[in-house]
Amino acid sequence: MLKSSIDKATGFEKRFENIGTVVYKDSTAASIAVAKEIANLINVKQAQKQPCVLGLATGSSPKGLYAELVRLHKEEGLSFKNVISFNLDEYYPMEPDSINSYVRFMNEQLFNHVDILPTNCHVPDGLLSKSNIADYCDAYESKIEALGGIDIQILGIGGNGHIGFNESGSLQNSKTRLVALDHITRVAASGDFSGLENTPRTAITLGIKKIMEAKRVILMAWGEGKSNIIKASVEEEITSRVPASFLQEHNNATFILDKAASSKLTRINYPWLVEKISWTDKLIGKAVLNLALHLKKPILMLTDADYIENGMSDLLADAGPAYDINIKIFNKLQNTITGWPGGKPKSDDTKRPERAEPEKKRVIIFSPHPDDDVISMGGTFKRLHEQGHEVHVGYQTSGNIAVADDEVLRFASFVCDFNYKFGINKEEAKSIYKKASEFLKNKKSSEIDIQEVRDIKGLIRKGEARSACHFIGIPNKQIHFMELPFYETGAIKKNPIGVGDVKITSDLIKKIRPHQIYAAGDLADPHGTHKVCLDAIFKAVKELKAKNLMDDCWLWLYRGAWQEWGIDEIEMAVPMGPDQVLEKRKGIFKHQSQKDGVVFQGADSREFWQRAEDRNKETADLYDQLGLSHYAAMEAFVRWKY
Repeated sequence: MLKSSIDKATGFEKRFENIGTVVYKDSTAASIAVAKEIANLINVKQAQKQPCVLGLATGSSPKGLYAELVRLHKEEGLSFKNVISFNLDEYYPMEPDSINSYVRFMNEQLFNHVDILPTNCHVPDGLLSKSNIADYCDAYESKIEALGGIDIQILGIGGNGHIGFNESGSLQNSKTRLVALDHITRVAASGDFSGLENTPRTAITLGIKKIMEAKRVILMAWGEGKSNIIKASVEEEITSRVPASFLQEHNNATFILDKAASSKLTRINYPWLVEKISWTDKLIGKAVLNLALHLKKPILMLTDADYIENGMSDLLADAGPAYDINIKIFNKLQNTITGWPGGKPKSDDTKRPERAEPEKKRVIIFSPHPDDDVISMGGTFKRLHEQGHEVHVGYQTSGNIAVADDEVLRFASFVCDFNYKFGINKEEAKSIYKKASEFLKNKKSSEIDIQEVRDIKGLIRKGEARSACHFIGIPNKQIHFMELPFYETGAIKKNPIGVGDVKITSDLIKKIRPHQIYAAGDLADPHGTHKVCLDAIFKAVKELKAKNLMDDCWLWLYRGAWQEWGIDEIEMAVPMGPDQVLEKRKGIFKHQSQKDGVVFQGADSREFWQRAEDRNKETADLYDQLGLSHYAAMEAFVRWKY
């Protein structure tokens, strides 16, 4: 039976949530709040002359938390001398100084920057012999018990609901142990290890029993990619298939979420089912479209009874009857469809998503990686060019870390052969090839590439991007390789956005003076490059908006590589026929280094062209199900108003 209670912080009646959840505007605000709770407990324990026992997690979710704790130590005098920490897990086998070890992670993120005693820092040993692991795990738990248990346990959550490395199928009474990692977990981590074949198959993890015995549990999750598993953990049945769901039975556990991670919770996604709301146009559209899809009915077939029986009688009373609401939503959705993404010249544009004038527009398509443009909006890209607009592409990063090592040797060898054939700089080319090949031959797992290797990988991706643009018909003078500095670390971990990134972006906008900007709003990218690239665009646009050059510029956000816009979010849908779908596929195929074994595959085993085609078809199918025209595929966009 679903619990019903009132959240003191929000006033929401949480009829669908079986665990405490607090939603913050972003991960920064959430991390500061968690850090404050931890700091308060540390200070209370210090005053009582007692140790503060913290259970700590690794991964991307707690990075902001650790940064804030470091700030509190350096700027506000928070001392960690009474803190004793126990980390959840460690890959096995794993050397402590490896770039992917959790010992190194904790040292770099927290321990090296505060006054915690090294003897008080406990991370599972990744170098044990297998015969010693069981005894070691028993001793690990005994140390926690001797201290009276964990005061606050910090958790992240995996895509399959794992906590620590307690994978799907783990029992609630499971102990600290060596575990086999789920394929989904390994695939998600494979980017850090330069491929699935290098990713550990096992790990040592604190058991669920010890997590459940912690006096306080805080699970943190950020981003839309975590939204489905958060809903399953919080609202659905307790099951070993989703280990995080066991926390429903903890008497002091809270899920700390940003808006994106909370987006699938019923009170966020369907607030009309939880409380009486004020029906805005946006909420009406969302509710009606979801109702039609849930009942598998076209919009115009919905009845008064459908509204009443599905918790929408308030809407019917305010704006009914159903027929009037249906017509309004149907027309609004129909008006998002256009074969003229740059606007249809000499036509009435009052109900079209784009302006008719100017008839020929200058367009910038910003592409975070050298293939996002054709993967996510290749059909629209080609149509903009064919309809006479001046289309420029800004490739924001080199994308070099996504090139497999063997591609480097193949291309470097070609250059040597080419130079030998034509007698051009053959000795210099041979020297670079030798240096690159010797490095790659002895390269350790996750070792950062030397500059020569990174340069070759970047050149490979540049060549592929040019080839795709030429296929569409874009000349070299309209292709811009921006190489934003934040990306060029050679490692998976990138630098934060900087002044240089924004300036390069701003300079290109000032140079082109566009009427349209297309940017990647696909924030489910697991390595965060899309978000940093989008932030650079947002900052540049905000800085430039007071200038005349931005007076007639619209910014459209595309998705497609990792996810798609919700049907209720779409403001422009560009349809494609079967031939255009095949043309888009050919454009994606120009990126040969990203085919047949992508370095950063993510949890989705399909190649990017398959993902794009499936998502575009799914969008078209949704329009068809809702009673609109049927197309082979559709690319979707949302306008960002600055």
